[in-house]
Amino acid sequence: MAATGAMLTYEVIARYFFIKPTIWAAELSQLCLIWGCLLAMAHLLTARRHITVNAVTSLLPNTFQKICVAIALAVVILFSAIVTVWGYEIFYDSFIRGRTTGSLLNLPVWIAEASVPVGFGLLTIQGVGELITLSSSGLFSLGASHE
Repeated sequence: MAATGAMLTYEVIARYFFIKPTIWAAELSQLCLIWGCLLAMAHLLTARRHITVNAVTSLLPNTFQKICVAIALAVVILFSAIVTVWGYEIFYDSFIRGRTTGSLLNLPVWIAEASVPVGFGLLTIQGVGELITLSSSGLFSLGASHE
């Protein structure tokens, strides 16, 4: 995120003060944002920083709260696995066909598209790990409680 901020700051200064816009800053900053956000998903699951609404589930007994967490993890795993497979197919198709962004920088599209199977693949693996350790952990929510 810091690299994105630095690139966009440079672009603004170059464009508005020196009237010399770059051909690379916007596109590379978008790549950093895409990769940064998708790579962060698995870490956020581990750190319990995903957004959750647990107003109702927090009223349940601990056993039922764990069941709700297990169901939520199963949904996350299933969804992430599907996105990983479909994302890989899209990435691979772009890689084989040699698609590019069509911008002045003309980067290969697969560089951005590879972030989807990688990020969701890591989330799938982390979700499975969380589900395996759920019974022995004191976990009753997937997010931080702010109530």
